[in-house]
Amino acid sequence: MLLAYKILMGVILGSKVTNDGKVIFTISLDREEALQLKGHITNINVFSDHLVDVKTNLSTRGRNESTKYFLIPTQLRKNLKFNGEVRCQRLDSRNKTIFVYVVDKF
Repeated sequence: MLLAYKILMGVILGSKVTNDGKVIFTISLDREEALQLKGHITNINVFSDHLVDVKTNLSTRGRNESTKYFLIPTQLRKNLKFNGEVRCQRLDSRNKTIFVYVVDKF
């Protein structure tokens, strides 16, 4: 079965379901995007920006609006640990910037 799904600036060229229920993807990425993985080949999450269906806003505060905040929509706030450490990554493609925040659950 040959499928083509868009992921960031890459494309899933093919997929195969194994006997143990896992899916093996063959993907193609731009070199710059592959370099953003910094050699990590485990714990990779694949997503498409076309699946994003919850709208939110950026907020600015302070003198000359120098502080920027990403607002978490109400429907996405469940089971988040708000006073813990949050990790962030910025992914740049040709025409989009994607910020990925990793927040621990309770």
